[in-house]
Amino acid sequence: MNLVRTGRHQPATPQEAQPAAAPHQEGEPGAGAIGGWSTGAQANSAALMRWLVWALIALGPLLGTLAYLSVPATSAAPAPSTAPAAPAVSGGQGAAGFATLFVSAYLSAGRGDEPKLAAYYPPAASLQLDGVSGQHRGEQLTVVRLRQSDISVWSVTVAARVTGAQPSPSPSTPAGDSTTPVADAVRYFQVPVATAPGSGGATAYTALALPAEVAAPERAKAPELVYGAMRPALPADPRTQAVTSFLTAYLTKAGAELDRYLAPGTRLAAPSPAPYSGIAVDQLAVEGESGGEPVVAVPGDGTSLRLLVTLRATGRDGVRLPLTYALTLKARAGRWEIAGLDGAPAVTSVTPAPAPAGTAAGSPSPAPTHTP
Repeated sequence: MNLVRTGRHQPATPQEAQPAAAPHQEGEPGAGAIGGWSTGAQANSAALMRWLVWALIALGPLLGTLAYLSVPATSAAPAPSTAPAAPAVSGGQGAAGFATLFVSAYLSAGRGDEPKLAAYYPPAASLQLDGVSGQHRGEQLTVVRLRQSDISVWSVTVAARVTGAQPSPSPSTPAGDSTTPVADAVRYFQVPVATAPGSGGATAYTALALPAEVAAPERAKAPELVYGAMRPALPADPRTQAVTSFLTAYLTKAGAELDRYLAPGTRLAAPSPAPYSGIAVDQLAVEGESGGEPVVAVPGDGTSLRLLVTLRATGRDGVRLPLTYALTLKARAGRWEIAGLDGAPAVTSVTPAPAPAGTAAGSPSPAPTHTP
């Protein structure tokens, strides 16, 4: 039988008064909380991110198309037109020098000189030359024509003053006449020279044949000049006075006092030492001038004029030498000044010939027909 103790109730000890921990409820922080973020919220975020990624993947093609269409349309730059390739000129200068040496050795060659020519043209080793070695000589050799006949072949024409040749006496010349002149004529020799790559990046050369003597190059027709006819240089003409003073300082004083005759901004260097002791201006040809009326006035400032001057310059030995100068003059302060020492006489502009009727400009003219 249980006995019920009556009396005053005793207070519980602190350990007994502490309530038991309440069981964990969903949604409250507890064992499933990680750094203040519950595993449930983390799962929801991962799902949201997956949906965003899939949305971006689905919208990718659409966004790319919109970006492409939003770029302003620009026309592609036209490809640069390729100009026709010019013939290769590599080795032309060397071929010219090689041909000059070959012609020099060829002109002086005689019996026993075959190996000398074989250095330029190998088949020459089997030749049998006539004459005495050195009897003829080539002097003042120079190239007057250089033409590329193939991609690696140059045709070189060399001019040479051949000396030492004794012409055959004419029937009217007495035998043993010692006054027979020695031939001293300029002759022309054409040499075909082949080029090929040599060792060390250099170019190798060889002649394809012996020199062939040819006619002199055709002389070009002189173009028409802008000046009028040559006429005497009158001392009272201001232009004669200007060019005489300038050329005297230029040729006889080594440029001393030259600047006083030059237009502002013009710079010229005179030959030094002075090659002549005096000059005399003989004739003038003035641009656009056809009449022979004397000129004593100077036009307004800034007027330019081109003229051709012929003169005689006296050397230190007393010999007078004719010279020609092309000058440009400019008027200033009532006198003519030298504005330029031209490199060549001025020529009139060439007017192209009119195209035949019925032929469009730029189109080739029809080939002429020949009737038998």
